[in-house]
Amino acid sequence: MASALWQGNWITRTRIITGLVLMTYAFFHFINLGLGLFSPTAMEAMQDARHVITRNPLGIVIMASSLLLHPGLALWRLARKRSLRMPLGEAVQTILGLLIPLQLLSHITHSSVAHHLFAVRDDYPYIIVLMWNSPVIWWQSALLLVVWIHGCIGLHFWLRLTRWWRKTLPYMIGLAVFIPSFALAGLLSEGRRIYDIFVEGSRRADLMAYFNWPTPESFATLRLTETRLLQIFLLLLALTACAYAIQKLRRNGRSVRISYSDGPSITAEKGMTLLEMSRSHAVPHTSLCGGKGRCTTCRVVIDAGSDSLPPPAPPEARSLAAVKAQTNMRLACQIRPETPLTVTRMFHPNGRRKRAHASQGREQQLAILFLDMRGFTARTSAQLPYDVVFLLNRFFDAVVPCVTSSGGHVDKYLGDGFLAVFDAAEAKQSAQAALRAASQIGLALETFNQTLQAEGDEPIKIGMGLHLGELVIGEIGAAGHAPRTIIGDTVNAASRLEGASKNEGVELMVSAAVLYAAGYATSDLDLRSFHLRGVAEPLMALALRQAATLPEILQKSEPQS
Repeated sequence: MASALWQGNWITRTRIITGLVLMTYAFFHFINLGLGLFSPTAMEAMQDARHVITRNPLGIVIMASSLLLHPGLALWRLARKRSLRMPLGEAVQTILGLLIPLQLLSHITHSSVAHHLFAVRDDYPYIIVLMWNSPVIWWQSALLLVVWIHGCIGLHFWLRLTRWWRKTLPYMIGLAVFIPSFALAGLLSEGRRIYDIFVEGSRRADLMAYFNWPTPESFATLRLTETRLLQIFLLLLALTACAYAIQKLRRNGRSVRISYSDGPSITAEKGMTLLEMSRSHAVPHTSLCGGKGRCTTCRVVIDAGSDSLPPPAPPEARSLAAVKAQTNMRLACQIRPETPLTVTRMFHPNGRRKRAHASQGREQQLAILFLDMRGFTARTSAQLPYDVVFLLNRFFDAVVPCVTSSGGHVDKYLGDGFLAVFDAAEAKQSAQAALRAASQIGLALETFNQTLQAEGDEPIKIGMGLHLGELVIGEIGAAGHAPRTIIGDTVNAASRLEGASKNEGVELMVSAAVLYAAGYATSDLDLRSFHLRGVAEPLMALALRQAATLPEILQKSEPQS
């Protein structure tokens, strides 16, 4: 998944790299500011260490390039957009990004520019004294928050393509809240200290000499520089708006018909990407990376009209190759239809997959449970069909809640038994849920049999096979009639374990794979090797005469470290 972070063309990659440079600078800048909460010495020491990196020629080139390229490419991308309709998160990030220069240019002018033009020692105390006791301190505090929120949104959009990001997200949110809070607390603490000293006056002359305080003429030059920089930015913003408007006018009257196989038909402007067409007409279309070509969640199957599309460019080709896409699949964020197309979106906006030819299915490691009622045919041969149905429903009412309450669900009923799947994000959670369900089924069966005996009926015997492994989950069947199904060798092995429970005269057979995934040391358990029909390799499993005793047996096993 690491390569997915760098998918996209050179513009996307440049924006990522420059954004990471600026976010790294902001991170250490805010940490440095927060040290004012402890001591001015610590704050000054870290600033000197940072200047070793940022004030050498290479550091200056990297920072200046990032400051120019990152917003410049953002404006260029904004000017080329076919529609300003975008997801809320992307819209917030864009608006915050446009607000940053309005205050950042002032900060840069009175720090870095003042340092290089007039040899001002732009330490934190100097900057804070300039801002303190004026509205500027509030604007610069707001700038700190805007920069940080903008960067965090961008970082989230980038890293959410990885498998580990969702697991660490709660910790990252805590860190994201802590950093600006820490910085603002340091600003407040140091601001009170240095401004009191400056106002008191006895050390003002020494401080001004230490900072090489600018003369009135120097301040006038800095203010003029700030105004010019702001004018340049506003001019670039106006040019961006003009470029967008001109392109919009040129595209008027040029349209193309897009038909969604499972949705509406729309008429959109030529030149837009298919994803932009969907968004501009409020057609739900998933795009995890925000339409930058770094994921494949916006991909579509071209049902008609694919011959009119140019072949995929290298970034799109790499993304499609990574998911082994068929030749008629394309990324909606990369193709710009010029002739009518009929397409099928691969994913629902809520993340569920739509049906799209042979692309259905996902592989996941899960625990599954087969359960079968023993001697059912002989037991019910003399009963009326209604009585058989009544007995089965009573039995399922007794044991199925044990599956659902443990986090599983019955995938399908098999006459006098069923197949249950324990869907979970991790194999360990799935295995633990399956073990819990199996033991609870044993207890529920004992209670149900007591009821049957009180009614003068014979108790029911069952057999269960519990196994864990790779499953392929997908929709199998004709279009419109394709239920969710699980297939794979794991299903066959679990079924054979359930069959072996009959030969062993036990209620439950649990494979070593389930026990190991759940965190139990299998060396402490009485496992045996079973040669199962249709299963290539012998399978180690634990046989239990009564499923209800499973928790007691597992207590004897030491958890894995």
